[in-house]
Amino acid sequence: MTPPAVKPPAADHLSSVDALIEGLSSVGYIASRRIATALYMAVNLQKPILVEGSAGVGKTELALSTANLLGLPLIRMQCYEGLDESKALYEWKYGKQLLYTQILKDRMGSALADAPDMDAAMVRLHGMGDLFFSEPFLEPRPLMQALRQDDGCVLLIDEVDKSDEAFEAFLLEVLSAYQVSVPELGVIVAKTPPLVFLTSNNVRDLGDALKRRCLHLHIPLPEAALEERIVATRVPGVEAKLTKDLVAFVQSLRTLDLRKPPSISETVDWARALVLLHADSLSPDLVRDTLNVILKFEQDIVAVEPQVVELLHRR
Repeated sequence: MTPPAVKPPAADHLSSVDALIEGLSSVGYIASRRIATALYMAVNLQKPILVEGSAGVGKTELALSTANLLGLPLIRMQCYEGLDESKALYEWKYGKQLLYTQILKDRMGSALADAPDMDAAMVRLHGMGDLFFSEPFLEPRPLMQALRQDDGCVLLIDEVDKSDEAFEAFLLEVLSAYQVSVPELGVIVAKTPPLVFLTSNNVRDLGDALKRRCLHLHIPLPEAALEERIVATRVPGVEAKLTKDLVAFVQSLRTLDLRKPPSISETVDWARALVLLHADSLSPDLVRDTLNVILKFEQDIVAVEPQVVELLHRR
């Protein structure tokens, strides 16, 4: 019986940029040299990496693939407007605190009964209160979970541009010193700094202070040759000629004035749909029937449908 293949140690994948490109390819991520170089520096310099680009170009997938390649747990924090410290860092288990207070009510009453005066009773009560704001009652959220991983992890702060500027400022301590301050517990410092990815769709401009703490990587829409490799890797069942044709058609769509030009993720989805439909070539009718896979707005579909034959010939 053939023994299972053994994945090379993570250190082997980080020995050079070329090794990192090969390693990412082994887990299904086709990285350009610029992407691999930025990732190589982020790992070895222990710097967060801010990944920008339009939706669907592979920003989040880069973090997922890196965690897979390095054999590290992935901790993901999805940002949104109104996200605050309690949802990102920690909060107290209020229900558990209330339950324990009810259970221990009699014990607390007896402990306070012989207090000589109000000041003494308050001192005793304060000591009891500290117990309810200790580790057993703490609910760690993604940022604290990441800092507490003994062997490190990949921390994905997804769509950071959707969060408020106040939350962006809160992140600065985590990104600069890999630590957070909890008033009741003190400063929590990471034993092993996490590999941090921040992604942005450029919904708003990020502050200079945040950018200074990060390496910057912009992932553009790929050229045809790279996109063909990505499709071939992600959709093994698609034929080479069909891959070339569908990528060429998608590339031509990106030259049009569309509300949402198709990204890499739409190209991959379209390839999967064509395999499902047992297509071996692109015909005008087939393209029209499946435009909704690569175009996400009806106005774009309406604009493209009359041009399908011309775009196929241009291909």
